[in-house]
Amino acid sequence: MPIVFDYVEYVPMFIDFCSLHKKLSDKTIYAYRNDLSQFRTYSASISKDILWNYIEELNKRYKPKTVKRKIATLKSFIHFLLIKDIIDYNPFDKIEISIKEPIILPKTIPIGTISRIISHAYSQIESAKTTYQKRSSIRNAAIIELLFATGARIAEICSLSLESVDTENRTVKFYGKGSKERILPIESDDVYQILKTYEKCRKKICTKNDSFFVNKLGNRMSEQSVRCMINKYCIECGIKMHITPHMFRHSFATLLLEEDVDIRYIQKFLGHSSITTTQIYTHVTSAKQKEILKTKHPRNKIII
Repeated sequence: MPIVFDYVEYVPMFIDFCSLHKKLSDKTIYAYRNDLSQFRTYSASISKDILWNYIEELNKRYKPKTVKRKIATLKSFIHFLLIKDIIDYNPFDKIEISIKEPIILPKTIPIGTISRIISHAYSQIESAKTTYQKRSSIRNAAIIELLFATGARIAEICSLSLESVDTENRTVKFYGKGSKERILPIESDDVYQILKTYEKCRKKICTKNDSFFVNKLGNRMSEQSVRCMINKYCIECGIKMHITPHMFRHSFATLLLEEDVDIRYIQKFLGHSSITTTQIYTHVTSAKQKEILKTKHPRNKIII
């Protein structure tokens, strides 16, 4: 027998729970809303058979990664209903779900190409003709350096606040998925200097916004703006390869692996979260992170 109830009234409660208690990102919250809205159009009631048929329907329409996300949304919502005693039966019980995703190798940027992009970013500072152009070029160079120096997600970099960048102690605090915090040292002197230089420029911008990276209006730098900037720089220095901010993250991890850095440290740097990886990372010390980034990071091989 299906569990028949109109669950729409509980969606706002679930969204608040995910936002305020689990501290999920805006993108995740947006996806949850859409996924639950889609399921509502399929069925107003929940049962094992309904879920089984819905999964079949999803598999016909979407790629494996999207199907897995939509199922995960439903599982999270049903788990919420269970812990709130709104329902006392989990319709996912004994439903075996095995969705295999095709293996997609991460796209990386050759170290020589990264060197060209970084060099071009600095050349833009030297050729700037106005104060605004110079300030923007310094900001852009700092963003590119930080992408490669830390392997951070573009969303994490654009979300940096003034207090997250501690130039005195040479550290940057990132908030990853689920607002999980990680602090990375800045061990490259070039990266440190451009961050210090931008920090001085940032103080001259009249804005009440506390974002570290801001645009000409003093508002938080958008992810799309960074993508456009990188694309523009690639065109200007004759790089035909399509490069995205996330490719710097893949390159960071891959190049460190090639330098024989233990995968556990790399996962720590990237902020990947799961119970297993978190348990492994308990023994990773801040001192070890500093040592690895100081001696192993390929950025130290680039001479400007």
